[in-house]
Amino acid sequence: MYGLPESLYIVILFLFGVIIGSFLNVVIYRLHTGKSLNDRSHCLSCGATLAWYELFPLISYLVLLGRCRNCGSWIPGRYWVVELGTGLLFIAVGMHELHIGMLVPMLIVVASLMVAVVYDLRHLIIPDEIVAITIGAVCMYVLLEKESMVTADISIVVLSGALAFFAYALLWYVSAGRWLGLGDAKLAFPLGMLLGINHIFSFVVLSFWIGALVSLAFIALRYVSARGQNPLQFSAIPLTMKSEIPFAPFLVAAFLLVFFYGLDVLEITAYGMEIIYNLLF
Repeated sequence: MYGLPESLYIVILFLFGVIIGSFLNVVIYRLHTGKSLNDRSHCLSCGATLAWYELFPLISYLVLLGRCRNCGSWIPGRYWVVELGTGLLFIAVGMHELHIGMLVPMLIVVASLMVAVVYDLRHLIIPDEIVAITIGAVCMYVLLEKESMVTADISIVVLSGALAFFAYALLWYVSAGRWLGLGDAKLAFPLGMLLGINHIFSFVVLSFWIGALVSLAFIALRYVSARGQNPLQFSAIPLTMKSEIPFAPFLVAAFLLVFFYGLDVLEITAYGMEIIYNLLF
């Protein structure tokens, strides 16, 4: 691992990831608010400026028990989740045994995807700035991966991204934006460039499989909890089959599964059918 013991390499990746995750939290909160990314961090409830010892990624949140030291208000748990998730994603990328030059753009890609997912969960939109950064990082990665790339290779990479884009853009157009947003199609373009033509089908289908399973699970949980005396509050808005839901989490999850683990929906389907056949016959 670039001349480092594997355990040390993993620790470095994780620590670097949680630090970047802390910065991503700032980006997610302040993007399109007019606030500068350079302003001091503060409590969202009382406005008190945070001391230096309250800014350690992961640790400070646990020490403070998820509450503001000044006013006692709850600190959103997504801050801790983003830091931890970014650290784990950095480990996943680093263990993919990339060339050192390709490691940096790929880390930028997963960091951008983290912002896209959380921002979409909060605002039901994927910022164009995040898509642009992802496209730039993907271009760097592809060019470094294929240093002797010829015109035909470039065309295939762009075609892969275009196929992914048009697959989601068509669904956006047909549904008049009810099924997913145009931002999802835009984000699919750089992800398709990374995956290649052979994996676009699995990428698209798997994203909808994941979306369907997660959505149905939340609907079922709401239905079950609502029958009790103290229903759990999974979200502020009741979730039904017609609810508008953020699609970026499913898009990114499908990409990670296909890119890192090579999941093929045709193989999964064939395997599932074989199991069903054996059970029935």
